[in-house]
Amino acid sequence: MNNDNFIVLKKILGPLSHYYENEGIEELAINREKEIWLRLRTKKENPWVCLTDRKLTKDYLSSVMFVISNTYNMPFDPLTNTPILFTSLPGGHRFTGILGRNVMYDNDDLDGGIALNIRVYSKDVDIKFEDFGLEKGKELRKIALTKKDLPKDPYEKLMYIINSGEPLLISGATSTGKTTFLNNLLKIINPDFRVITVEDTRELIVPQKNRVHIVLSRTTQTNAFDYKQVLDLVVRMTPDVILGGEVSSSNASALNTFVDTGHKHFFTTIHADSPQNAFEIFAKRIKLSGDTTDIKDIISDLEKKFHVVQIGREANLRSITDII
Repeated sequence: MNNDNFIVLKKILGPLSHYYENEGIEELAINREKEIWLRLRTKKENPWVCLTDRKLTKDYLSSVMFVISNTYNMPFDPLTNTPILFTSLPGGHRFTGILGRNVMYDNDDLDGGIALNIRVYSKDVDIKFEDFGLEKGKELRKIALTKKDLPKDPYEKLMYIINSGEPLLISGATSTGKTTFLNNLLKIINPDFRVITVEDTRELIVPQKNRVHIVLSRTTQTNAFDYKQVLDLVVRMTPDVILGGEVSSSNASALNTFVDTGHKHFFTTIHADSPQNAFEIFAKRIKLSGDTTDIKDIISDLEKKFHVVQIGREANLRSITDII
């Protein structure tokens, strides 16, 4: 990076550096123009604070991304190439951004939206082993129960799965109301959580205000954005909840990998008529992506990771028939 480019970059980053150079800020996130979410360095249950900043227009934020790509000579073209940028800003702060039709906030974002995260670098943050529950002479902290420890009552079982953040697969045949059920689950998720959805069309209705919707159309995709890039993008955007669209041959491997990244509160839907059938279909979709693992091993892995809510329908009557 030559000195002139560095000067231009520093100048255009001014309205953002006002936030990320504050020692009390751990991360900032922008999900739409003129609104910024600040993750504070605090042990409070909800570390996010939302502010309005009219300087953060879509035009300004788009210019920031183009200047970053030019400065670091990185490929960036939302229309025909890649709509995302991963890099480090001056000072070592980690930048993640996406621009264009692959990201939305509201359904009004017909020409595309913008979302970015900046993870603040600080060499002075003091974190002790005790903060991770590691102390001499003490056992490691247990965070979640296993499946065999689930409550017997179906309602309590589902509430436990949701509140503990264990991965959940919502299974059902056509018109059983899988997406409707998932939309209703979101109403009981912590309203302060940061939610990221990954769909081929916008269907999920997310009440949480701190949210980003990633869209990969199966029919109108014009750029090089794919599920491998989605994985890299989402895990860098600090989600509390990840929502996948219905499992398909194009996304099955990526959706399964989200769970392997260690993120809690992962929900997705699948077209199947029983929990076992859901695991089998999920595994077959993963195999179609080119996975060479034996299908029995894939099914066994899915059974260990996912809970399933099975929805049935007879005439106009919909019913939860199983929760495992």
